[in-house]
Amino acid sequence: MSERLTIGQMYPSSVHPTTLQRPAGSKSNVVPEASFENVLQRNMLKFSNHAAKRLEQRGITIGTRQLDQISSAVDKAAAKGSKESLILMKDMALIVSVANRTVVTAMDGSSMKDNVFTQIDSAVIIS
Repeated sequence: MSERLTIGQMYPSSVHPTTLQRPAGSKSNVVPEASFENVLQRNMLKFSNHAAKRLEQRGITIGTRQLDQISSAVDKAAAKGSKESLILMKDMALIVSVANRTVVTAMDGSSMKDNVFTQIDSAVIIS
């Protein structure tokens, strides 16, 4: 059992070495890398027209730091298998379609009071 095995012993002598090589024009099973733009588009948070209107009507502004927090919350919801998530953040609530990474609607603190959130399967609270 202590014999060394060489590559020549692994294949019968009747197999020509060129049959073990992949032809130059053949395609490999390697999946091509996605372009940076495609990856960015898949991971970017989007806002529906309705959400954009609500943000404007309610005077809600979202900074880059908040966008990063919301995006991270969407990632967490996706990791748990969520489809529609409520994201609560200080004085703001967002309903997000997790699969599309799209904010569907937005509310400020006063709009959230006495409100019932329906058609969600998860909630993420950002402090």
